[in-house]
Amino acid sequence: MATTGDILVGIDMGGTSLRALVVNPDNEILAISKQPTNVALKPDALIREMAAMVEDAVASVGVRKSQLRAVSIGAPGAVDPERGVVYHAPNLGWDAVPLGAKLGKLLHVPVFVENDVNVGVAGEHALGAGRGAQELMGIFVGTGIGGGIILQGELYQGARGAAAEVGHMIVQVDGPLCACGNHGCIEALASRTAMERDVRAAIRAGQKSCVLKLMQERSKERMTSSIIQRALKRNDPVMRKVMKRAQYYLGIAVAGVANLLDPECIVIGGGIAERLGEHFVGPIRKTAYENFLRRHDAERVKIVAGTLGDNAGSLGAVVLARKRLERA
Repeated sequence: MATTGDILVGIDMGGTSLRALVVNPDNEILAISKQPTNVALKPDALIREMAAMVEDAVASVGVRKSQLRAVSIGAPGAVDPERGVVYHAPNLGWDAVPLGAKLGKLLHVPVFVENDVNVGVAGEHALGAGRGAQELMGIFVGTGIGGGIILQGELYQGARGAAAEVGHMIVQVDGPLCACGNHGCIEALASRTAMERDVRAAIRAGQKSCVLKLMQERSKERMTSSIIQRALKRNDPVMRKVMKRAQYYLGIAVAGVANLLDPECIVIGGGIAERLGEHFVGPIRKTAYENFLRRHDAERVKIVAGTLGDNAGSLGAVVLARKRLERA
């Protein structure tokens, strides 16, 4: 049973699931709660579900409401962290939702809201693969591609809170159309969504692949990280070719980031990196090093897979909340 009066809850808010961690001052996880994100609900109803989830999670480890100091959320999309507003979250169907104020009113504690990739990068910096680095870039590869920057040990958000949109770096000017409206963004070339598009196109063109069969066997409508892993284990030629191309463009993007920021460490996170580890990151690192301006000491920039897995976002949200509480 927890006895401390400084408990925080970190929530990773995704378009498919909500993951909440109850965390003590030593960043030890006391409880984990996970449930599907009911995107069919209107914002107020989903926020009530989140409040109930938090209350159940803290109660499960004997934490009283008076012991809960704050809740911190990593939300997908464009976020105003100062006001706690989720301005645009396409996967949730949200526009200009004051998440911090609404959830805070239900729970009677401060609620902080940050972008989901920023909190993931903050987690890896403080507690994971980037621990100890003062200058770090995080790139998370999933349905899309997001990024986060740590400068002098602090999360850098830019003049408008829109820094580190690495997924929309253009690396092929005549490349495929991206969801943002531009062509050739790294997200349109190397995200899991882009990989699935290319796999399906290859199959339609007559190339043999087991990917669609694997998806059918496991009742998956989308090509998940687990499907990618299984296809690669079966040495699927289409999946291998698509993966190699995605890794190449990710390597080009990583090189661009390194040439611009000169970080100590670049962390590759997200579901694919979590499942494949060095098999995913190794080829990205090789291409990146080959395209560094300072090739003679390229290896001084560590390029590594994230280590926190599904907990990166929730733990990062807690880390950022503590910093905001200390500044208050």
